[in-house]
Amino acid sequence: MVNNVTGISPILVGYSEILAIIGDIVRVKVPQEEYRDGISPCLEDLAVLHAVDGSLSLGQVIGIKRDVVALQVFNGTRGISTHSTVRFLGHPMQVSYSGNIFGRVFRGTGETIDGGPDLSNDPKVTIGGPSVNPMRRVLASKMIRTNVPMIDVFNCLVESQKIPIFSVSGEPFNQLLARIGIQADADVIVFGGMGLIFDDYYFFRKAFEDAGMYTRTVMFVNQASDPVVERLLIPDLALAVAENIAVDERKRVLVLLSDMTAFADALKEVSIAMDQVPANRGYPGDLYSQLARRYEKACDYAQGGSVTILTVTTMPGDDVTHPVPDNTGYITEGQFYLHNGVIDPFGSLSRLKQHVIGKVTREDHNQIMNTMIRFYSQAKDAQQKQAMAFELSAFDQKLLKFGKLFRDRFMDMNVSLALEEALDLCWQTLAECFGPEELLMKQDLIDKYYYPRSEPTSNGTPR
Repeated sequence: MVNNVTGISPILVGYSEILAIIGDIVRVKVPQEEYRDGISPCLEDLAVLHAVDGSLSLGQVIGIKRDVVALQVFNGTRGISTHSTVRFLGHPMQVSYSGNIFGRVFRGTGETIDGGPDLSNDPKVTIGGPSVNPMRRVLASKMIRTNVPMIDVFNCLVESQKIPIFSVSGEPFNQLLARIGIQADADVIVFGGMGLIFDDYYFFRKAFEDAGMYTRTVMFVNQASDPVVERLLIPDLALAVAENIAVDERKRVLVLLSDMTAFADALKEVSIAMDQVPANRGYPGDLYSQLARRYEKACDYAQGGSVTILTVTTMPGDDVTHPVPDNTGYITEGQFYLHNGVIDPFGSLSRLKQHVIGKVTREDHNQIMNTMIRFYSQAKDAQQKQAMAFELSAFDQKLLKFGKLFRDRFMDMNVSLALEEALDLCWQTLAECFGPEELLMKQDLIDKYYYPRSEPTSNGTPR
């Protein structure tokens, strides 16, 4: 297995002085004077462990302290003893990259797990590496349409943006992520799943297949039953493939990652095994850097396509001050807040939407967005007055009607509308609830778009 993945050469020098095995971490002594006789270990390089029974295990260098090298073993240390031998391969992790990867599913070691043809002889690219030089980037200015009204109308997803979905366990965040991937006007979808239960893995795979987009999708999956350390590589594998597709083929690539909290938890496990001094709630002190290193791969290339990153970040206990969402908020350009099965307009934010609203979208987009949110905020206040048995004014009754229509027509997770249809439906909803003098909008827009309309059809769109 490892021979196919790494191409082991028999001339590599073996090191057999294993000092400790802690969890999935192996510490081996590599005298510095012996570097000249073999390949010297470097951080993130691969190594192969030869067990006494002849089995091979793949590992990665995660720490070097004088003559002691720490290895992270991908498939666990079961069967590995202090009598095993370590050989360093002299290169970091690589992933297959060719036209054959589309429609395929890979695990955290880069091997295929879908039963399809072997790709071990296909060209490979190195994962990781630095983010793109800012001089090679262009300013985000293109919208990625998702047909999700709460995104397209109120918090646009912009090409080359990095943005998470903040949620809690039990919310339909994976369903939302899959739906966005299926409906987004991107050329290629690269999916990375970390710690997924089998049902979630099967859901994503079947959703992409049923939508007829499997031929432009690449999946990297670490299931909950797989070794924990493998999920650390999933974002790097997915982003390496996405970067090369964007640069070489000038494609618009949307990277979907679920869930970055599972990735951070794996980092915590490894740091504890490495005896690193823990920071906030036991997470490593470089958590921010580890997350930023992945998120900063989002880019609109001046001479190529683009990489847009949409992730899921679950908040334990719905605590936004938890280290993972807290650090993520400083790195990313906003967030979609999924709460009670809907995207909450008050907790969500896209900091790049001003680059596209009214510039690549319709002239009324900015005004209608602000007006709808203003009225919905007032509708929430009217609901509280009603709940406390206060006397409601005629305008409060209008607000209550508007609030219900807003939730049914825009916030419902099953609603799918093109942006222009959604904007028209916004005007339709306002016309059903308020008079033109109550909108407090620019008069030229009211004259152009506001007029009494017939009742909407059963799917919520105007006739």
